Amino acid sequence: VSTQSTWEAVVSTQSTWEAVVSTQSTWEAVVSTQSTWEAVVSTQSTWGISLTSKNVKNIEKVCRDLVDKAKTKSLSVKGPVRLPTKRLRITTRKSPCGEGTNTWDRFQMRIHKRIIDLHAQPNTVKQITAISIEPDVEVEVTIIDMD
Repeated sequence: VSTQSTWEAVVSTQSTWEAVVSTQSTWEAVVSTQSTWEAVVSTQSTWGISLTSKNVKNIEKVCRDLVDKAKTKSLSVKGPVRLPTKRLRITTRKSPCGEGTNTWDRFQMRIHKRIIDLHAQPNTVKQITAISIEPDVEVEVTIIDMD
């Protein structure tokens, strides 16, 4: 009986009913998203892992760790592919006032980039990328191709 009176209160209040309907459509969106995610989890995909750093030793260590961990799980690994080094250069005058001998300072920052391709399921990629990463190495994981 108390359930019926509660239901009558929900039906009689127009704004509450609209909230129930909008919640239902949101729930349908969640269900469709969940089924899409299950489809992604069940299939193997090609994942691209791009690593960027200013320090060559650190980026090579992280690449070596990722490839070793992927090979222990017997996954197909391509890489690390070494992309050309970006050199950011700045040339400035040493003298702050502009007078005196024309002497220049040349500063340079080198940015190294590596790409590793994996063919695996999302859960496996999550396990592989859960390694200790050096502080100045940036890691970006993207889905390249879904089979």
